[in-house]
Amino acid sequence: MTADLGAFVPHGRIRVAGAPQGPLAGLTFAAKDLFDVADHPTGAGNPDWLATHEPAKAHAWAVQALLDAGATLIGKTLTDELAYGLTGRNAHYGAPINSAAPGRLTGGSSSGSASAVAGKACDFALGSDTGGSVRIPASYCGLFGLRPTHGRIPLDGAVPLAPSFDTVGWFARDPEMLERVGRVLLRETGAPPSATRLILARDALTLADPDVAAALRPMADKAARIIGQCTATRIYPDDPSVWTEAFRLLQAHEAWIADGDWIMRTKPRFGPDVAERFALAAKVTDADLAGPRAVREELTARMADLLADNAVLCLPAAPTPAPRREASFESLGDLRKRTMMLTCIAGLARLPQITIPAGAVGDAPVGLSLIAARGNDAMLLALARAIAG
Repeated sequence: MTADLGAFVPHGRIRVAGAPQGPLAGLTFAAKDLFDVADHPTGAGNPDWLATHEPAKAHAWAVQALLDAGATLIGKTLTDELAYGLTGRNAHYGAPINSAAPGRLTGGSSSGSASAVAGKACDFALGSDTGGSVRIPASYCGLFGLRPTHGRIPLDGAVPLAPSFDTVGWFARDPEMLERVGRVLLRETGAPPSATRLILARDALTLADPDVAAALRPMADKAARIIGQCTATRIYPDDPSVWTEAFRLLQAHEAWIADGDWIMRTKPRFGPDVAERFALAAKVTDADLAGPRAVREELTARMADLLADNAVLCLPAAPTPAPRREASFESLGDLRKRTMMLTCIAGLARLPQITIPAGAVGDAPVGLSLIAARGNDAMLLALARAIAG
């Protein structure tokens, strides 16, 4: 393992050999420290979680599937605390190195997995994506990353954050590897359908910095040429914060249900950003959720109509390049709000979304993102390979 990346947690320096034969034989992978590995502890990015939980009795479903396919696990990677973050800066374990943009953050919460793949410590890596935790690190680190259709890949043996949003995702340096892993985790056998129409989200582009939008345009144009048909539309309501606020409240409520009892018993040491989020989550009541639940269902229906007949929605993966490692707490909070305007769509509507490296702004990568209808994960993987080719 490449120790100087800071990608692997201290208790996660382990090696588990994969099956001698299989579609992933000879490959290596890392797993975010939310996924159980038999006989080893799962730390979830927090020392108090690590100290209060016994070693896992079995591998997480995703880990076992990859081992059975022949891949070898080389370690467990850093995560934002309990996966409740998007920066990749952990108050206890630090921030891993972004090899694609030294001096900048990797993004989170799958920070260590993105760092390990970008730094070539392994061939691919498992992450999780609730609010953007694969899509954003992929963009910041110049990687390919997929958030699958919600519920498509079992989450057995993974620490939950917000179960109706949580997904298993993964990173790779090239689209062929991303697709190869996808065939195992998605249990795909047949050929996927072809995308029929690219829908450019005009208003989503305006949420990104102008230089980011300009950098993404050539890749978006290439996608349109490959698909053969392109339209442009507005996707947001007049006030985009309606969607982000719905996401924030629903996620917070589920996070408190998942972790609140443990927090009340243990009184763990959290970094200031995660502590603030859980403090707010504790105050969300059922009465606060009627509006957000209605917003979620309305958005889900709208996206189902928009993405019918194998259409794909094109938008920036992130509004900016990766922030500097020394960025202030306040500036990262503001960036989180902007980022969630882009990532909340797939989360609320339970859709698959892929990030494709699409160029750079200065010294930092930026990513283009494509969203498809539920179940069209393999279509996105094939399309990414065609676009990147």
